[in-house]
Amino acid sequence: MSKYSNYDVIRNPVVTEKSTMASEHGQVVFDVAIGATKTQIKEAVEALFSVKVKAVNTLVRKGKVKRFRQELGTRKDVKKAIVTLVDGQSIDISTGI
Repeated sequence: MSKYSNYDVIRNPVVTEKSTMASEHGQVVFDVAIGATKTQIKEAVEALFSVKVKAVNTLVRKGKVKRFRQELGTRKDVKKAIVTLVDGQSIDISTGI
C-alpha cells in the first residue's frame, strides 16, 4: 500500500443528521480514502486537528448501480470512518483547517 499524506487520508467530514447526533457523544464522521487503514486514519486526525483519538471504526458503503440514459453505471464505493475522541476533546468541522 502506498503512503498517503494526511490530506489524502481524510477526504471530507460527513454532515448529516446522524453524524451530528454522534458528535454529542464525542464522535466525528469522515469520508476517507478507500485504501486507508485505521492507524493511518487515527494518525491523520491527530495530526490535522491536534486531538487524541480513542477509537476508529470504519465501514465501506458499496456503490449503487444506477442507470445513466440507456447505460448501466456504478457509483464509486465510499469508505467512512467514525472517529471516537477522548473525553473532553472536540473537533469543530464547520471551520476550515
